[in-house]
Amino acid sequence: MPEINTTHAANGLPIHRISVAGTRALTALVAFDAGARSERPEENGVAHFLEHLVFKGGERYANYRDVNETAERMGATINAYTSHDLVAFHITCRAEAAPEAIDLLSDIAGRPRLDPEELDRERGVVIQEIARANDQPAMVAGHLIDRAAFGDHPLGRPVLGPQEHLRSFSRESIVAFRERRWSPSRGAAFLVGNTDHLPDDDALHELFGRFPSLPAPAPYEPAPAFQPGTLVEARETNQSHLRMVYEPAIDPRDPRQRAALGIYSTLLGGSMGSRLFDEIREQRGLCYSVWAHDHSFADAPALTLGAGLDSSKCPEAYARMREIVDELRREGPREEEVERARAYAAGRLVLAFENSGAVARHAAHQAIVHGDEIDPDAAIEAVDGVTFDEVVEVARGISERLAVACVGPHAAADF
Repeated sequence: MPEINTTHAANGLPIHRISVAGTRALTALVAFDAGARSERPEENGVAHFLEHLVFKGGERYANYRDVNETAERMGATINAYTSHDLVAFHITCRAEAAPEAIDLLSDIAGRPRLDPEELDRERGVVIQEIARANDQPAMVAGHLIDRAAFGDHPLGRPVLGPQEHLRSFSRESIVAFRERRWSPSRGAAFLVGNTDHLPDDDALHELFGRFPSLPAPAPYEPAPAFQPGTLVEARETNQSHLRMVYEPAIDPRDPRQRAALGIYSTLLGGSMGSRLFDEIREQRGLCYSVWAHDHSFADAPALTLGAGLDSSKCPEAYARMREIVDELRREGPREEEVERARAYAAGRLVLAFENSGAVARHAAHQAIVHGDEIDPDAAIEAVDGVTFDEVVEVARGISERLAVACVGPHAAADF
């Protein structure tokens, strides 16, 4: 069992230390409930844009060159991500460099300069990132399926936002978003891996005290009722990118039900032995890539199926993928495939948690999105403990209606 210890900085930010045996690395990650789902309609894209701007410098490390060269001198990798759920900043280094790494991370994320000249320069970079995403059919299919499943709701909008928003964001509007959403009461810091060289509590509290004390944010807009649609972007291509979303009948607040959904999605399309891979790819040869993935927002679970395939084979693959979900709903899975999927899902977690960064990301999602325990061993035990009957119940509770999105030479009527 990893040793887990939690204290709080004076600003209220929780600081979780998760000691993982057998590693020479330390990951420091700080995250907030300030992802794309917390944006107002006119702000769509601001959470991701702010993530970029943090790396332009803070008070001590005043510009991007200071940030990059400091990380390289300590042999560290520094990065960030923005999802609908969270914004997170992280640095991974050799354990001996932990004090310097945390100093760097807390300076730029806790005290970002948000220089107006850098803002204008980075604005063009992110607009190019949006253009690149729009040139990639798989990315477009991902954006379309979010809108088909969640409509005109923050969960249905792209994390990157539209180009016209990037052109309109001012420094004042970015600071206003940060002050509204980056509250220590809805965030946390995670120090994961070899914790032998961490600063003492007083020093850590001072470093993470660089984040301002801010009031708790208002709740984000609840997820909408599932009203699935079909969206197609017609492109004259040889390859099509198909996405489908079903609503599972689970309570996303229940970690055991989330674990059962994970095993179901694994046996459906999460491995090379899964039903989708075995039949759609291996037996029928309809595609190269086919998969299923589950995700639970704080108040909305989703089951996504996807395939990249020859456009002429897309209608057949779509029909058969639906039939496989219907068969599992009607007949249930076999005990043998549940056992195999459980072992595979637990094994993936074990392998992932060999990486301190993966443990930190898991802990951030558990703590901030779901308010659950952050022990990685507990996540593995939850998967191991799921019963056959619980997976059968998940299979029976998958919605009969589904959202569909596709990019390729098709029309909505094809689905």
